[in-house]
Amino acid sequence: MKIALAQLNYRIGDFEGNSTKIIRAITQAKAEGAHLAVFSELAVTGYYPHDLLEKKEFIAKAEETIRAIAVHCTGITALVGGPAINQSATGKKLFNAAWYLADGEVQDVFYKSLLPTYDVFDEYRHFEPNREFRLLESGGRRIAVTICEDVWDEQPTFSSFGKDKIYSVSPLQELSFMKPDLIINLSASPFSHNQEAWRKDILVKKAKSSGLPLVYVNQVGAHAEMIFDGGSMVIGGDGEIRHELRYFGEDFRVVDLGLKGENQVQPVRETTEKIHDALVLGIRDYFHKSGFAKATLGLSGGIDSAVVAVLAVRALGAENVRVLLMPSRYSSGHSVDDARVLAENLGIRYDIVPIHEAVESFERGLASIFEGLEPDVTEENIQARARGIYIMALSNKFGHIVLNTTNKSECAVGYGTLYGDMNGGLAVLGDVYKMEVYRLARFINRDREIIPENSIVKPPSAELRPGQKDSDSLPEYPVLDDILYHFIEMNESPTEIAARGYDPALVTKVIRMVNINEYKRFQAAPILRVTSKAFGAGRKMPLIARF
Repeated sequence: MKIALAQLNYRIGDFEGNSTKIIRAITQAKAEGAHLAVFSELAVTGYYPHDLLEKKEFIAKAEETIRAIAVHCTGITALVGGPAINQSATGKKLFNAAWYLADGEVQDVFYKSLLPTYDVFDEYRHFEPNREFRLLESGGRRIAVTICEDVWDEQPTFSSFGKDKIYSVSPLQELSFMKPDLIINLSASPFSHNQEAWRKDILVKKAKSSGLPLVYVNQVGAHAEMIFDGGSMVIGGDGEIRHELRYFGEDFRVVDLGLKGENQVQPVRETTEKIHDALVLGIRDYFHKSGFAKATLGLSGGIDSAVVAVLAVRALGAENVRVLLMPSRYSSGHSVDDARVLAENLGIRYDIVPIHEAVESFERGLASIFEGLEPDVTEENIQARARGIYIMALSNKFGHIVLNTTNKSECAVGYGTLYGDMNGGLAVLGDVYKMEVYRLARFINRDREIIPENSIVKPPSAELRPGQKDSDSLPEYPVLDDILYHFIEMNESPTEIAARGYDPALVTKVIRMVNINEYKRFQAAPILRVTSKAFGAGRKMPLIARF
């Protein structure tokens, strides 16, 4: 049996664009002799449409589009992901479904059983879970049709408080009683830097335990916070990966399940390279799918803005990135020089706009109110907000979108100024810890020096007062990042973290900084998700709490 794996990049709500891609893939699959073409979860709508699913006209358009796609399924069949109306008098209005198309019509519809409601997922808000299990008979094969989470009934456990079994039913176990010949999984599995390993482990385990070949088709592309990395694959019943499609790009492959040729898999890549590619894809799709073309950011000479500038150029092209260098009275000469060298290395336009006169104007205006009070963080924040005004003015005047350069370590502990350096339409590094930013810089410079070496090796500083360094206010980043990782990703308690050898007082201080700065993150730009626990949709905390 020949099956076509169509790994495509969809746009949420773009029914015309999505269906054009799907029909093109069906035509190609037919030309290459495939019996069945498989697409990803919610392919017709794009994943995830959120409360667009509550609009009657949106659902009607989705079904209309699926039926229009079905017309092209003559001499070939297809499984296409999309919402389906629940005809029962009880339950939610919709199912998350796989539509089976053949002979020019919709022939059958299969529903998703396990609806994730953790991390970035909230599917039970809109969908009713399937409770009736049956097989698809197609091309002389009995097929277990599953949708994404249906094969994830066992979960990776990140803390002692977690559970590896969060569902009361295993769809594959139910379907296995019916003696299927193979498993097909339509998926929209978002990227995190360790997700690839978990995903492969789970899929391989399911194929091996069932003794059946497993065809897994994932979505690729980005929708603001969520990035889908692709990596669709075919796994043999022995648990061996036979075919693996590319990561972070569209791909298409027709696979003959009856042939056992040489395995075609992707090369193993390091974590930093995967994060790099995910961020480039996240920026590119955020702009292109939103109808924007040009980006701007403040280039300080530091490592964070340097990395963001490189990623922006790789995503959008040098001609579409423009930066401002905004030195203050405390900026060192080498900071401006480093920023200028980077801009010239990248071939992007830069302008130097000193902020000291604007800051002095604000200080004169506030002098009578602040009379008799010593300068403190207030004056530092005025500098950050002056830069924010300049960069937002450039954005407004020329239609550029501001890229925020705050990293996850800073975002976690509130080391940023609202309406200043926290401005932006997209937070590129908001889910990247500081030490990973250094690794990204080294990866970028692996062949030649793009980011000036001085930007990488100099002590990090906001340069808002004489001789300021980040370590004046924060633990050294290797220590800070490790504490944050175990608190945020691993969900460990202060006692558990201190037991790792850290000063309990320091752990308490860091965790308090995380907790009291929730209000800042609530107002921050959307963050490109590259870890298993990103701020925003993936980590929801109360703004007001005592715990």
